[in-house]
Amino acid sequence: MPLDHLPRPQWLTFDCYGTLIQWDEGLQATVSRILAASTDAPTPAQFLQVYDEHEHRLERTPPHRSFADITRESLRLTMQDLGLAYRPEDADLLTRGISAMPPFPEVVDTLAALKQAGFRLCIISNTDDQIIAGNVAQLGGHVDRVITAEQAGAYKPSRKIFAHAHDGLGVTPDEVVHICASPHLDHAAARDIGFRCVWIDRGTGRKLLPDYRPDATVPTLDRVPGLFRDAGWL
Repeated sequence: MPLDHLPRPQWLTFDCYGTLIQWDEGLQATVSRILAASTDAPTPAQFLQVYDEHEHRLERTPPHRSFADITRESLRLTMQDLGLAYRPEDADLLTRGISAMPPFPEVVDTLAALKQAGFRLCIISNTDDQIIAGNVAQLGGHVDRVITAEQAGAYKPSRKIFAHAHDGLGVTPDEVVHICASPHLDHAAARDIGFRCVWIDRGTGRKLLPDYRPDATVPTLDRVPGLFRDAGWL
């Protein structure tokens, strides 16, 4: 259903990495530093393909583990798979690199405009409180709440992290609009739970799920206010 046929949301919820924060760019830069110590190392893209498989599998495997632990173990397993020497300090470099990743250029001003328009803003992210604090500190103070996998004890696309967020915000799923870049994680949850969803398709090659279409798609976050204006929400 088009956004203009739906009521104005009280809260806007956001995925963090890839939506607000430059995840792909930051991760490749940090992995490049880690691989620089190895001869005959794979490319960062090849490395991250293996790393992502381990990370997503560990997030789905009980019992729940912190994102820092999952990052460390995913890195160790990836190094093992690729025949590279694992060093514990590389895991620290990776988690520090994630925390330091900056926002996309248009993000802070757009968050300010949405806040000024009367929306309340919340991040829902597959991370730990300590790691995401460095990213949130770069968002201009516009974010009202941050919900993490650490707080919820679950990772997206689990219903549990979104239920934890919606309960904490005091809203039902139809009173929010979720803004995200990840079909694999956030779109799967939107499909299963039924909340409204705007996809930020930054041209990274991520593909839509075969059985789900978001309510709207824009290439960058600064297109969202115009989208909401067309819906009569601004």
